[in-house]
Amino acid sequence: MPKLSGVTHQRAVKAFEKAGFWTVRESKHITMTDGARIITIPRAKPVDVFTMAGIIKDAGLTLSEFKNLL
Repeated sequence: MPKLSGVTHQRAVKAFEKAGFWTVRESKHITMTDGARIITIPRAKPVDVFTMAGIIKDAGLTLSEFKNLL
């Protein structure tokens, strides 16, 4: 797995907003959608690497596309 360490939930939310997602709900987790997909980001500093990789995949992005959005 390529390096993807140190991504906080705030940075992830900003990156997904650039990809066309918007926040639907905020509590212990942040739920975002683009109208077709729904992703849930845990509030963690940093978000676990494997969890973040799964969220990126669920969003329909590749790891390199996500890194460019950061």
